[in-house]
Amino acid sequence: MAVTVYRSRNTLHGPLTPARIAALSLPTTWRGYRTDDVDALLHRLVYELGERSRQLAEVRAENRRIKNALRRWQSAEAARRLGY
Repeated sequence: MAVTVYRSRNTLHGPLTPARIAALSLPTTWRGYRTDDVDALLHRLVYELGERSRQLAEVRAENRRIKNALRRWQSAEAARRLGY
């Protein structure tokens, strides 16, 4: 499946972040989209991307806690088996 990539002078390079989307300024044209609709969509994108970033940070922190707990348990179990 081919993917169409939008190209323009206003293309954001690098990762999209809520701050970069919030600061985005798109040029207006005579036959463009309604600016209120575009602004509403951009605000929604900022919110949802921020939520995804927050959720990802929580999941990564939980993953670290679980890995650390597993390592501690493995060390304690190995010491118990060896009689330490």
